[in-house]
Amino acid sequence: MSSDYRTGREGEFTYRGHTIEELQAMDLDEVAELLPARKRRSIERGLSVEKEKLLAKAREKGNEETANDPIRTHLRDMPVLPEFVGKTFAVHTGQEFERVRIEPEMLGHYLGEFQLTRTSVEHGQAGIGATRSSKFVPLK
Repeated sequence: MSSDYRTGREGEFTYRGHTIEELQAMDLDEVAELLPARKRRSIERGLSVEKEKLLAKAREKGNEETANDPIRTHLRDMPVLPEFVGKTFAVHTGQEFERVRIEPEMLGHYLGEFQLTRTSVEHGQAGIGATRSSKFVPLK
């Protein structure tokens, strides 16, 4: 576990020495200074129009429960910001939208990191009809 975030003595989550409430009170530029380099650079260079819309939609939802009505997005490369904590997003995997509830420990990561786009494949044993030669195996 990284030393960037930890749970304090009272069980309160902190990210680089700041509580969630303090992070949510900061403006985007102050939060960007605390994020890892790649996320900080993407915010400093300016969020795209789509990312700005997603951020506005997350702020508009407020603190109301979004589990029944998640925020749908294709933006897997959007950094998780303090405004997203406690909200539910439906992140597109390439085939469908999967729900992700944002927890404080997810700060500084991308939305797409929490929904995999590939599934593991477990092949079974070869059976009758699996190959051309097995077509002629007599059945007893």
